[in-house]
Order: sequence, then structure tokens, then C-alpha cells
Amino acid sequence: MNLALWIAAGLLAAVALLGGITKTFVPREKLAAAHGGGWTGDVSAGFVKTLGVLELLAALGLILPAVLGIAPVLVPVTAVCWVLLMIGAMITHGRRGEYSLSALNLVYLAIAAFIAWGRFGPDSFVG
Repeated sequence: MNLALWIAAGLLAAVALLGGITKTFVPREKLAAAHGGGWTGDVSAGFVKTLGVLELLAALGLILPAVLGIAPVLVPVTAVCWVLLMIGAMITHGRRGEYSLSALNLVYLAIAAFIAWGRFGPDSFVG
């Protein structure tokens, strides 16, 4: 179980890192032209960058607290925050008729829920 939770956290952290770097450093106009990025044309550049920074923090929060042994409870807390972020993403893509992207967000949500459940419950870092 512990290994599965680490793999899930690593995968989700990679997704968050890639999304965070993209939203933080790629211009909004370029994002809006990319597949799945049309929503960025409807919001401010500051909002997109804020989401990018949150995703970068999520990537760190899914891994570093457990690796460093400093406040490892932040791992499942971060996973719960990711669930909330994915609910917002699913709503946004659903309103735009981008159902395949909503389904992908649902997969990310399920992985985050698994991490939150596992790290708050049966395989928490508290010994």
C-alpha cells in the first residue's frame, strides 16, 4: 500500500509540476491556442499564473513533506486541495463542452482522493 501511495503521489506531482510550469511561464495567449487551453483566453493572465503557482506548490506538497519528514500530514492535505482544484477544472471544461478533459481531470481527482484516503487512514505517516 505504501508503495502504491508513493507511486500515485509521484505521478500526480509530475502532472502538477508540468501544469504549474506551463501555466506560470507560458504566455496566456499561447496557452489559449493549445488543445485544452481555450479556457485561459476567458480569464486574466494573473488568474492563470496563480493557478500555475498553486500547481507548483501542490507538486512540492505531495512529495517533500514526506521525504523530509517535516509535517508529513501536508501530503494528504495537499491531495484534498488537489481534489478541490480538479472539481473546478471539471466544471470549467464541462461548461466548455470539453468532456474528454473533464474525464482526465476525474482521473487526477481519483488519484488525489486515493492519496488523501491512504495517507489520512490506513497508511499514514504517523507511526
